[in-house]
Amino acid sequence: MVVEKKFTLWALAWPIFIEMFLQFLLGTADTLMVSRVSDDAVAVVGISNQLFSAMIIVIMTIAGGAGVLIAQRFGARKTEDARKIAVMAINFAIVVGTVLSIVLVSGTSWITRLLQLPDELKPLAATYISIVGGGMVLTSLMTSLSTVIRNTGNTRGPMYIAFGMNVVHIVMNYCFIFGALGFPKWGLTGVAISTLTSRTLATLVLIVLFLFAFERRLEWRDMWTFDRGLFKEVLRIGWPMGINMASWMLTQLLIYMFIAMIGAKELAARTYMNSLESFCFMLGYSIAMGVQIQIAHLFGAGRTREAYSAAYRALWIGLSVVTLNALLLFIFGRQVLTLFTSDPQIIEIGITLLVLNLILQPCKMLNMGMGGALTAVGDTRFLMASALSSMWIIAAGLSYVLGIELKWGVIGIYIAMISDEFLRGVFIVPRWMGRKYLNKAGREKAQSCGSGAMALDV
Repeated sequence: MVVEKKFTLWALAWPIFIEMFLQFLLGTADTLMVSRVSDDAVAVVGISNQLFSAMIIVIMTIAGGAGVLIAQRFGARKTEDARKIAVMAINFAIVVGTVLSIVLVSGTSWITRLLQLPDELKPLAATYISIVGGGMVLTSLMTSLSTVIRNTGNTRGPMYIAFGMNVVHIVMNYCFIFGALGFPKWGLTGVAISTLTSRTLATLVLIVLFLFAFERRLEWRDMWTFDRGLFKEVLRIGWPMGINMASWMLTQLLIYMFIAMIGAKELAARTYMNSLESFCFMLGYSIAMGVQIQIAHLFGAGRTREAYSAAYRALWIGLSVVTLNALLLFIFGRQVLTLFTSDPQIIEIGITLLVLNLILQPCKMLNMGMGGALTAVGDTRFLMASALSSMWIIAAGLSYVLGIELKWGVIGIYIAMISDEFLRGVFIVPRWMGRKYLNKAGREKAQSCGSGAMALDV
């Protein structure tokens, strides 16, 4: 049997990469445009977006679990179950997003205090958080709708919509910041309105796409669907994913704090490196997300042998691509870094980190690729357990020991990051090779066929 055309790795992965790449470019342009308002405006947008990203993890807990199950149900030809799961994920996003919007609009004063913002930034932050945060229900819906639609095999739709949304946002930013085309010059307030407007338009288009994402068109009465058994399955897969993401964000924040303790030049070098490494990360992540959807589809169809081999095929492709990209970054790193800064010390730190990046990126790809495979079959608790121990003990703990206590600086922190990625890979690969969930699915498939003599497809 061949994989359906829309569920091939290439068909799934390239739109995800293009979407992420365009968002990265347009996000950079957005930052540059906001900097024309003031440095304070950039600081407010940066810390506010960190707050919004932390809040959206609650939504991703359900959306992530729902996405995996939707791809599995599509593989099993159980599209009605997939519809129910999708509706429940969207309803959850609406409820939680509405609550978050109310909290952010009504609690701007204590939120700005909680973020430890300087007094001069609090008025700007209160305005931005109340407008953009008031639209958290839109962000929640966008996140869930995009995840649901992608896992039906349609990765192009969210790509086109994300591109259109960001273009609208950039154009409106230009109008509000510079007073172009007869628009008022509203500064950061205009940027917030631009963000809210572009997200509203994107959400409306995603809703239309969502209505036609399944064999039977979704109708209003479908939105009241709730299946306790399916929702428990979503939670079973989703809550470990949420804890995993939250831990990653917190440990990354700690690592940035450690680098800030070392010095401003090291922090600047790491910030620039983060931009350079993003391209490698996007390549690897798009392949990992693509193979996760593909394996979930194959797993749901009972094609466990193909699901097993798909993980390794994607891993080798991913390792080749990110390693080549990391090598190109190293070769041309000095020239690229000079586009960001003329400080020779920062450039030299960056060059050293680019050497370590040659090891870091393949280790990341190993975790993303094989981690995506385990997620696709529902083995998310194992991923959570291995990630929690490694992230906090190795990534965060060892970073402090090597970087701060032993005074190895940012190089020590990179060594800790590499060690964390490698150690998690050591955990994940044998788990996938053990085929625990694949063998279980094979046995269930044999039993459902009523033939004990049926050979397992693994």
